[in-house]
Amino acid sequence: MEMVKNHAKTRLQAGELAISLNVTLTRSVNIAKIAATCDFDWLFIDTEHSSMDLDLASQICIAALDSGVTPMVRVAGHEHFHASRILDNGAMGIVVPHVNSAEEARRVVDNCKYPPVGHRSIASNIPQFGYAPPPVPEFVKAVNENTLVVVMLETPQAIDNVEAIAAVDGVDALLIGTNDLCAEMGIHGQLDHERVEQAYAAMIAACRRHGRFPGMGGVYGHPLMEKYIGMGARLLLGGGDLGFMMAGAKNRTSFLRSIDLRAKG
Repeated sequence: MEMVKNHAKTRLQAGELAISLNVTLTRSVNIAKIAATCDFDWLFIDTEHSSMDLDLASQICIAALDSGVTPMVRVAGHEHFHASRILDNGAMGIVVPHVNSAEEARRVVDNCKYPPVGHRSIASNIPQFGYAPPPVPEFVKAVNENTLVVVMLETPQAIDNVEAIAAVDGVDALLIGTNDLCAEMGIHGQLDHERVEQAYAAMIAACRRHGRFPGMGGVYGHPLMEKYIGMGARLLLGGGDLGFMMAGAKNRTSFLRSIDLRAKG
């Protein structure tokens, strides 16, 4: 039995964009097929800011494994069980918020990767292998290669330490949480601020020097997305289920209200 391949990582290794559908509202495994139909590369299953529990996140991950869309989970904290339990139950990547130093990044790797890269405990019967793994050496190698470890930079301290964070072995991607970074900088909502652009430039340069993938989160206006992608961002939070539903719903009601107004006029 071969392991399911990490489609998002394959796209990134080819120099292409890897675009997520952010899952915070959905409570159904249908979202995996929907994401595939809409040409997303990965699910950003957010357990930091949603009420989703581990069991439901696992079910969505398992449904995604056969859809061609890579399930990745943003965990709520830095404890080993935040990452290891969902990785043992379907996730193929972990996004860890609020990583401010190389020491914290090293701990993330220890929690997510098997020895010799990290110190994750081995539970070999996992859905990514159809619950029938090969011998342990092949299993460990395949899982380490297909598990994408993403650390989020969300403070000026993290940007100051970006070079050291990017240098940590086992980190695959650095992703700026732009709204939180702006808040910590005291420039709430100013996603196009010069200091934010400088942060992206520093993060992208560090990623290039150390062979990591640069990521972008919290930026959804098209012109600004195009700007940071042009600078080199590749691992992208593409937008959320709630935002897409509300935008589509508002567009429909606006259209129908306009018909009613014209009819009455």
